[in-house]
Amino acid sequence: MAAATNDNGKRTPLYDLHVELGGRMVPFAGYDMPVQYPAGIIKEHSHTRTAAGLFDVSHMGQVRLSGDGAAAALETLVPVDVAGLAPGRQRYALFTNETGGILDDLMVSNAGDHLFLVVNAARKAHDIALLNTLSDRCTVEPLEDRALLALQGPTAGAVLAGLSPAVDDMLFMSVAAMELDGIDCFVSRSGYTGEDGFEISVPADRAAGLARRLLEDAEVAPVGLGARDSLRLEAGLCLYGHDIDETTTPIEADLGWAINKARRAGGGRAGGFPGADVILRQQAEGAPRRRVGLRPEGRAPVREGTEIQDPDGRVIGRITSGGFGATAEGPVAMGYVETGFSAPGTALTALVRGKPQPITVAKMPFVPHRFKRS
Repeated sequence: MAAATNDNGKRTPLYDLHVELGGRMVPFAGYDMPVQYPAGIIKEHSHTRTAAGLFDVSHMGQVRLSGDGAAAALETLVPVDVAGLAPGRQRYALFTNETGGILDDLMVSNAGDHLFLVVNAARKAHDIALLNTLSDRCTVEPLEDRALLALQGPTAGAVLAGLSPAVDDMLFMSVAAMELDGIDCFVSRSGYTGEDGFEISVPADRAAGLARRLLEDAEVAPVGLGARDSLRLEAGLCLYGHDIDETTTPIEADLGWAINKARRAGGGRAGGFPGADVILRQQAEGAPRRRVGLRPEGRAPVREGTEIQDPDGRVIGRITSGGFGATAEGPVAMGYVETGFSAPGTALTALVRGKPQPITVAKMPFVPHRFKRS
């Protein structure tokens, strides 16, 4: 039975389908979204790891940047090599502020004649306002008439190839315009679960029909926000507003890999983005704290906000995401600790309801990524 929804919440084009499928609707980032379906979060999580899960991510923002100056303009806001992004390719990016903090994380695609961006739902208005500061150098067009579906899991490729064989030629972080079930779509081979999969930008008025077509395949099951969160946590992927925010730098967040060579010190277009002095200094000299993976002892999850202590009982950090990893078969977490305690295998404690619980710094991801790279 669907739960009561937020009276002020927006609805994605798939809202009626969610209710029809028994989705439990909750307010999220200003939208009414399904947190789970009758199968439950653990089964939805496991189905995505073994077959294919279908997610509605239409609440996220889609933006088109066009014009000859689009790449150079966007580089003034992100520490990413946009100018060197080849047509048909996608790149993870970060908006930063003057102190090196992260304003949002996003995906940037080179669609040939324009750049296609996907930004987080909770930061959509902020990000579009930020992009509009570039309007004298390029055309900024929020795509309000499009929905976004994510098909994730080891059988996602075979499922989608049934609608368009062209997906077989796509590798991780590639993008292409293609027709799916007679609908013009823009498809990326990417996602936020650690599995192979796709994100599909589709006209809003055709989204429900495409979702129903995909759900006709026995491999595909609907998946809600609950499993989306546990899947990305097992994959060691950040959630904006929790693991990264305006107070964390890319280096502290262990996202230095996202700063491409051309934008690093000594690169052809080094710096030139907000907070470059702070970020590039930390990249060279190190940061005072680091985002790490953590494995708690026992079966009880350690939740966001929990303090982390060193062996002497001194607070050295806190948990930013925590939960039960169904595939990892135990609790998993990530958080920030002083850099001296960030090596895998370091024994620490988490203060859970006033009681110390042993936790160990662990390598991420907790479950191996299975992206199609070749």
